[in-house]
Amino acid sequence: MPSTHFILTLTCADQRGIVATVSNAVTALGGNIRESAQFRDPESNRFFMRVAFDTETPAEADDLRARLLPVITGYDMSAEVVDADRRPRIILMVSKFDHALLHLLYQIRVGWMQAEVVAVVSNHEDSRPTAEAHGIPYHHWPVTKDTKPEQEARLKALVAETGAELVVLARYMQVLSDDLSRALAGRIINIHHSFLPSFKGAKPYHQAHERGVKLIGATAHYVTADLDEGPIIEQETERVNHALSPEDYVAVGRDIESRVLARAVRLHLQRRVLPNGHKTVVFMPG
Repeated sequence: MPSTHFILTLTCADQRGIVATVSNAVTALGGNIRESAQFRDPESNRFFMRVAFDTETPAEADDLRARLLPVITGYDMSAEVVDADRRPRIILMVSKFDHALLHLLYQIRVGWMQAEVVAVVSNHEDSRPTAEAHGIPYHHWPVTKDTKPEQEARLKALVAETGAELVVLARYMQVLSDDLSRALAGRIINIHHSFLPSFKGAKPYHQAHERGVKLIGATAHYVTADLDEGPIIEQETERVNHALSPEDYVAVGRDIESRVLARAVRLHLQRRVLPNGHKTVVFMPG
């Protein structure tokens, strides 16, 4: 159904008059701007803007973008208009640790995050009861070195079949291939602890405890072919001390990972994250 609430995001080379021209164009559509944010990156001379606006009468996002085309082409913009009322479809991927998955599902259920989970994909069976309790299709696809290409092909097909706009690695403990990372560039978000590159492999929180680490953190980022080095969306740290056990470190880590991933996914779904080379521009809510 047509909507009256929309979000316009754009990026282009910085030039005079962009804000005024865009504002006037939105007004000409019968739009009322309710939130606007912009940023100029002095290093790249790129301009980024996000505008949330309402229209007097219901409309389709594609029609509004078409009507904005003279402005878009005039400034050589990369621009998108989306229906702010539509619930984006997402796929959640998880292995055995389900804390991030459970937190995402909770935030969606209570309405803090607007999304429709169309599938849960896992290389283990552990989270099937959770998915089924939420009425979400569960896909158990074990992964080995030999079956990874087949499993990733099935994931691509699932994305196409469900119309999923985002894949969330909610502690999915498998490295994605370069091919898949490129195919879904800007559409996969991962979460990991922020000890890298110091503490790799198994039990990173135990390694951190052995070295007396005083800060525990987590990083949510877009997945790229460079392992755990994609553009960062959100991060957080929390102080710990000598009185805590390794298990306490793990508990703190689980909590931070869950919160950071949920915030990153929400920011992405609200079109507040714009890619800027190896970085991101994030327009935080006011």
